[in-house]
Amino acid sequence: MAHTQVLARGLTGSQTYSTFQYDLVLYALVAVGMGLFASMIYALATRTEVSKKYRGAAHASALISGVATLGYLALIAFWLVGFKLRGESWVPNPAHYFSNGFRYTDWTITVPLLTAELLAVCALAGDKARTLRFTTMSAAFLMIVTGFIGNELNEGASPNTAALLIWGAISTVFYVYLYVALAGAVRASLPELSERTGKSLKNATILLFAVWGTYPVVYLIFAFTKHSTYWAITAQLLFCAADLTAKAGFGALIHKIAKLRTAEDALRGEETLPDVYPEEVYVSHQKLSEPQRPLRTSDSPTHPEFAGRTLASPAAGGRSARTPASGPIGVQDRLDSGDPGSRRV
Repeated sequence: MAHTQVLARGLTGSQTYSTFQYDLVLYALVAVGMGLFASMIYALATRTEVSKKYRGAAHASALISGVATLGYLALIAFWLVGFKLRGESWVPNPAHYFSNGFRYTDWTITVPLLTAELLAVCALAGDKARTLRFTTMSAAFLMIVTGFIGNELNEGASPNTAALLIWGAISTVFYVYLYVALAGAVRASLPELSERTGKSLKNATILLFAVWGTYPVVYLIFAFTKHSTYWAITAQLLFCAADLTAKAGFGALIHKIAKLRTAEDALRGEETLPDVYPEEVYVSHQKLSEPQRPLRTSDSPTHPEFAGRTLASPAAGGRSARTPASGPIGVQDRLDSGDPGSRRV
């Protein structure tokens, strides 16, 4: 009886695998877990490369990779105890089981954080940013929870494909909202970004949406081919690839955007810079800005007292940087070309 319940429980956990198939899935789980752990360490180690204004993106990336690493440790453990070697095949263990439902514990935390990570490098601020962050994180949470309900109803002793489709449709409603809301935030940010930064932001958003779209497609195919061992293996490999791309790959792109935005702010010499820039900002081995101190409002080149005057830059070794009244600096041109040029301080 227990063995029958195990076979009916879990799309991947109900299959019998050859040694190669079993080891292939285990290899993918361990490799992705290591990659996510490396992504967490990278996010923590490089968070000071960006301004405090965008450091929330680095913190979100570290949390995402850290939670996902723990999730993959659990998946590895369940995979190891979920099967027994019988002859040359790995069969389900009557005392334990492996289910794709375990992945939802990771996604419940990390998917909402992915929306916060993207919004952290957009140009929205104030109440608008707070409201959008709350609504998108809530929608992401509900998207995962409703998907989990459909998955569980389809994995019981009597699989219910209709329930999977109904709850999947509900989950899709939240996905559509996320697509519209996040795409709108990105479009609203583009006019305030350089061409290079805007392109990177669009690429990161496209990557996130594309990866999110693979999960429901895999599950829909899985629901109608759950007795296929080959598809069960393929699905696990796709989930692993999607998780690593959505968390580590997307996080790397967001970190690049945060550095570009930090360089833009340093070059502009904004009046309300949130912190000191302690080191040079490099992207693809190109130096985009150098260390400098934030300005006081009274020291700003745009302040009436300094209109039309040239200010000395301590961070630039006494070199002069011109104010807007006497010669504006082409920040976007330098960012697009990779030449840091002169900076206003």
